[in-house]
Amino acid sequence: MPSTSLSGQRNFARWSLVAAVLVTIAAIAAALVLTEPLPPRKLVIATGTEGTPYHEIGQQYSKIFARHGIKLEVRPTNGSVENIHLLEDPRSDVSVALVQSGTTTEEDSPHLRSLGTLFYEPLWLFARDQIGDETKPLRPGMRISLGAAGSGTHMLAHEVAGSMGVDLTSMELFEFSESDAAGALMRGELDFVAMSMSWRSPIIQQLLSLPSISLVGWPQADAHVALRPYLSKRIFPRGLADLRNDRPPRDVVLVATKASLIVRDDLHAALQHLLLEAASELHSSPGVFNAAGEFPAAQPLDLPLSDTARDYYRSGKPFLQRYLPFWLAALTTRLLVLLVPILGIAYPLFRLLPALFAWSIRRRIYALYGELKFLEFELRADPGSQPPEILEQLDQLEERANRIRVPAAFANLLYTLKHHIGLVRERISELNRRSNNAPQAHSEENP
Repeated sequence: MPSTSLSGQRNFARWSLVAAVLVTIAAIAAALVLTEPLPPRKLVIATGTEGTPYHEIGQQYSKIFARHGIKLEVRPTNGSVENIHLLEDPRSDVSVALVQSGTTTEEDSPHLRSLGTLFYEPLWLFARDQIGDETKPLRPGMRISLGAAGSGTHMLAHEVAGSMGVDLTSMELFEFSESDAAGALMRGELDFVAMSMSWRSPIIQQLLSLPSISLVGWPQADAHVALRPYLSKRIFPRGLADLRNDRPPRDVVLVATKASLIVRDDLHAALQHLLLEAASELHSSPGVFNAAGEFPAAQPLDLPLSDTARDYYRSGKPFLQRYLPFWLAALTTRLLVLLVPILGIAYPLFRLLPALFAWSIRRRIYALYGELKFLEFELRADPGSQPPEILEQLDQLEERANRIRVPAAFANLLYTLKHHIGLVRERISELNRRSNNAPQAHSEENP
């Protein structure tokens, strides 16, 4: 058997360490690939036309994000339909948008997810002068605007009008934005407008205050809600707009959609949590149409909730984000993920290296013990005959043992081996003395 040198043991330890380090690096690299990177420092949100509630809400979100060191760019658009198109376009940099319910479906937008609903959006119907029959507020020849092209209001109003059998081709149809439609209505250039905005919007407040403008209730509101689950029936109380002048002069039945926060399904989970925190800060207050804490709500009206949103509504803010700043929490979360391969793979490997090294040394010493045991067995089998080869093999065995270099922790094994070789040599010497004395004694007895 070849001798074991100190350099061989060192090479074994060195290559074992290299193998462990390579496995650890591979595990960390796999963790880096399979886990999310740190969140980007810039995000784009699609809102609505400048001056509309959607755009103003986007600016409020931007201020909250700025507190956490993230730039949230507010992108003005024509409304919900355009927002969905931007989210679905892989070339677009828009990752989140405010969207009116009823704009899309999971089948039409499979790569989009909802973070929940944020607030009610009544679909206001305003007419110039009184309308005699509210069950048929639209008549042939009227000048009307049902929202700007690309907006959720435009899509919903046309859908509802079609289901009610209203012939829009018999009317003069315009596609004005909310502000333009309100101005045209007040100037007498339009007879009827539909718009979806918060009742606190200055445009709505102004229209409600004008005696020449009437708020029209929704005919068959219950039927509309039953047919379209994303709609809700709301009551605008009498006198709410102006108690002194009793405006409106009666309760008005409205139909409302709900605004949702829609994201791409690959948006970083930390940014989704930050969006949900901002939504809780901005939309949890009570309003005319909602109770305190009603929003944001886990209501997947058009699209399913993201996994992050579902966990948020179930358990609240992640543990680390409750006690650490946003970026520190994100970095700590990633470091904890990286610790998994280190603790799960590298730690056992490095624990195993000393054991492997010890096993390699013991294996070589125990191999010499096996040869020594074989020599001793030959002596016991025929103690009266010791061929010269046995003593020569014993000398070679001892020489190989002398060549072994071991750390101090294993020196006792080597010294014990040498001691046992010495014992076998003494036994051979004792047997030789007995063998030599036996003939002499026999000759003295027989002169």
